[in-house]
Amino acid sequence: MKKHMTILSLSHLIIFGVLLPVAVSGVAIAGQAWQEEWDRVLRLAKSEGKLAMIGPLGTDRRDALTEAFQSKYGITVEYHADAGAGILPRLSAERKAGLYLWDVLVSGTSTVLEALIPNKIVDPLEPTLILPAVKESKYWRGGGLEFLDPGRQLLVMTLLQRGTLYVNSNLVNPKEFSSYKDLLDPKWKGKIVGDDPRKSGTGQATFLFFYRHPEMGADFVRALSRQSLTLLKNYAQEVDMLGQGRFPVGIGLSDSMTEERTKRGVPIVIVDPRQIKEGTPTSPVSGGLSLVNRAPHPNAAKLYINWLLSKEAQTIFARATGYISNRVDVPTGHAPPWKIPQPDSIKIYDLAAQEALHKLTPLLHEVFGR
Repeated sequence: MKKHMTILSLSHLIIFGVLLPVAVSGVAIAGQAWQEEWDRVLRLAKSEGKLAMIGPLGTDRRDALTEAFQSKYGITVEYHADAGAGILPRLSAERKAGLYLWDVLVSGTSTVLEALIPNKIVDPLEPTLILPAVKESKYWRGGGLEFLDPGRQLLVMTLLQRGTLYVNSNLVNPKEFSSYKDLLDPKWKGKIVGDDPRKSGTGQATFLFFYRHPEMGADFVRALSRQSLTLLKNYAQEVDMLGQGRFPVGIGLSDSMTEERTKRGVPIVIVDPRQIKEGTPTSPVSGGLSLVNRAPHPNAAKLYINWLLSKEAQTIFARATGYISNRVDVPTGHAPPWKIPQPDSIKIYDLAAQEALHKLTPLLHEVFGR
């Protein structure tokens, strides 16, 4: 009897004489697996019915982080706003009482790096990521998701160039500055208001940038301290004193508060960092994402994290905050061009920056007192 040999491609299989397609390189199987996992998590999340999260202050931020998710999935979001300082005390007190109430945290990065990770309050985020449009590196600035710790427990969702230098435009031409070293001109002595860098906040972030920049460093911080700065601890007071003309120049102020005053016609200008030789730092501001461990609604947390990292949610969050999403497919037209992150900018939010801050703190106490 004549034998026949059938040559098959890797994409087909004969079973009982029927030619059937099979997965090539596991693509179809992998696609089916993530979809099945997503459907399972969605079903369980809806049965949980609730998500509890801690997020940044401001109704605009709260609404961006809750309303679209609730509308899309029918899951209620309990939202507690905290600027950062109260997060560890709250969670520590609750856990001593045996209470595990929170699922997800959206915050600044220092809170997580310095307080929550050392106290083992957050879990690795990667196991929660399901959607290919979230996991694939091509969707993210820099070629992938940016985690800030070896355990991949803190993810940076947003980045932006910060404002550093501010002027009252009735008193100073913003074009007058081309370097931060221009602040050392004797004519500015006693005429600069700033946020106190000895506390956590915009002033500290600015001085950390000065300290980390190779062309400034500790010598520049010392020289700037000799300019008789007026350092305050209230963002609104600092911005208002600049806007009222009591000071012509400000450093390390609140961008969001400055922009809010500008919309009301107050004559304050954030000096475009693209005209400054040393540039300006990049920061996630309140764009850090973490998963609280022992979450009471684990499936709702997974669902929410995948939604929040989607193009849809990142667009909503970026527009509400004025931040720039780390997703490359999210539009940036809502923000001034100078806010778009530059690859060579000094980082003031990663582990190396936290280490530098520990060295900067004694210097700040040396030059400004305690």
